[in-house]
Amino acid sequence: MNSTIDTQVAAGPAAVLPSRTHRFRGLAGTGFVAALAAVAATTLAAALARAAGVGFELPDGGETIPLSGFAVVTGFFSVVGIVIAVALLRWSALPAKRFVWTAVSLTAISFVPPLLSGADTATTAALVGLHLVPATVMIPALARSLGARTD
Repeated sequence: MNSTIDTQVAAGPAAVLPSRTHRFRGLAGTGFVAALAAVAATTLAAALARAAGVGFELPDGGETIPLSGFAVVTGFFSVVGIVIAVALLRWSALPAKRFVWTAVSLTAISFVPPLLSGADTATTAALVGLHLVPATVMIPALARSLGARTD
């Protein structure tokens, strides 16, 4: 028997396994939907915090962070997370595990600027909490998508 035929019999038809391009597109699609959800959730949480009396005023220059600033920064770093996930899908044997480890580490590091900003306690606590909102949306969505890897 031909070894090619043996491989097809053992592994099943090639059409059953998703192509690499399909996996990247699926991950990117999942990531962008999750990014939109993360932007909406973070902006809503920031608006609720502002309505509850959090000023989001930074001590350097007394600037107040606008709601659009939360949306833009969340969107940017969500895309960075998607790029990291795609890179791990391409080059890692355990992309989901590596992604979760990397994303949780980067989320923890993201707490440092708010803690060092010198802002009042309410603003600092809200900013740290607002770092957790997109993390709770993006990390599970991308990890799930990475975990379904079959090739």
